[in-house]
Amino acid sequence: MAEPLESQPAVAAVPVLAVVGRPNVGKSTLVNRILGSRQAVVEDTPGVTRDRVTYDATWRGRAFTLVDTGGWEPSVEGTPALAARVAAQARVAVDAADAVLFVVDAVVGVTDADAAVAAVLRRSRKPVVLAANKVDDAPGEPDIYSLWSLGLGEPVPVSALHGRGSGDLLDSVLDALPDAPAERDDAEGGPRRVALIGRPNVGKSSLLNKLAGSERVLVDDVAGTTRDPVDELVELGGKTWRFVDTAGIRRRVRETQGADFFAALRTERALERAEVAVVLVDASQPLAEQDLRIISMVIEAGRALVIAYNKWDLVDADRRELLDKEIDRQLHNARWAPRVNVSAKTGWHVDRLVPALEQALTGWETRVATGRLNAWLTALIGATPPPVRGGKQPKVLFATQAGIRPPRFVLFTSGFLQAGYRRFLERRLREEFGFAGTPVHVTMRLKEKRHSRGDADRRPAQPRRSR
Repeated sequence: MAEPLESQPAVAAVPVLAVVGRPNVGKSTLVNRILGSRQAVVEDTPGVTRDRVTYDATWRGRAFTLVDTGGWEPSVEGTPALAARVAAQARVAVDAADAVLFVVDAVVGVTDADAAVAAVLRRSRKPVVLAANKVDDAPGEPDIYSLWSLGLGEPVPVSALHGRGSGDLLDSVLDALPDAPAERDDAEGGPRRVALIGRPNVGKSSLLNKLAGSERVLVDDVAGTTRDPVDELVELGGKTWRFVDTAGIRRRVRETQGADFFAALRTERALERAEVAVVLVDASQPLAEQDLRIISMVIEAGRALVIAYNKWDLVDADRRELLDKEIDRQLHNARWAPRVNVSAKTGWHVDRLVPALEQALTGWETRVATGRLNAWLTALIGATPPPVRGGKQPKVLFATQAGIRPPRFVLFTSGFLQAGYRRFLERRLREEFGFAGTPVHVTMRLKEKRHSRGDADRRPAQPRRSR
């Protein structure tokens, strides 16, 4: 099947394919089939997908961008409901696409909603591939004949669930798309990847919309509106950034159910692909245990970290004083993270995100020369040696930086260093070399004891075998 690409540089003119159709006809299942992995959230309940969600994919060496959309019901576009805005997002995806994959339930046949969508697609004059989904076997193929009435050409039978006919469908898609560049083997380069993470309803989608300058993501007072990671290229500070809005993390992944469970998994995967995470916190409310858990999740993932305190326009002087105390008391493990006070609703201070992101990424990629590191470490240990343990004082023989992104240091020691002393070394590392906005990992490698010749002579003699 088609392989997803980790990242696609903005300079590549990759054609765009929009996947549209009524709710629950199998669009997201078909998207997963094309990508070859379960990336889009799928559930039997209609309306799980709400935003237009982009994925990078290839087929037969040609790259294209796949845009999954919410279920399109043209009849609701005149209402102010959330469903109307979902339909509007689908229309935006069609307008921006080079071709359209229109998914219809072949078992149900043509409905009034299908006919209305087909009329919109015909007026758009975009190339359309008509996918007759849920044709699981050969006896079901006659069901597709009624779809000719949509006036969009020959229907292509496919089973998104079982994969039947998916290769033929992708061949038709490539025929409809303009020429695409060859698949890239390198995942490096391109815009820096930023994940927006936080509890539900803290303003992640509002912030992405403010940065993008348009309603790129649906925003609603109902918590959990976003379920799939939604990415957008944003020009900030003279650079292009790839921001990814993620589903709000309600609790531990293993405690979630249904669509929320898979949405949480997508959020974790988006964090793994990101370089830096912006954790949004509702500054108008007390810090919650979930806020601390999300920050710990970013640290454990080894990503650069920026903490954005959103809804600052709702914070008065008393609340600011309380927030400072909460940060000092509860965020002791992330005091090194740059802090930005913003208002996603008004756009206040969102421009300050760029210096904070650049500072965090610089720390994340900092490497210290071995000679400089050991000269500093020798002076530090001479002034503050490790505490005695078991009657002996361990010695730090040598140190080296094993890697970056995040910085990782290995201490070669003659004995075990207590956790408190390792935290002391990490804190002084930050003071000396920076590392703002990034976790720092300090590990030990104990020197193995060698037995001397005298030790060998003192070993008990082995009894001789009797003949």
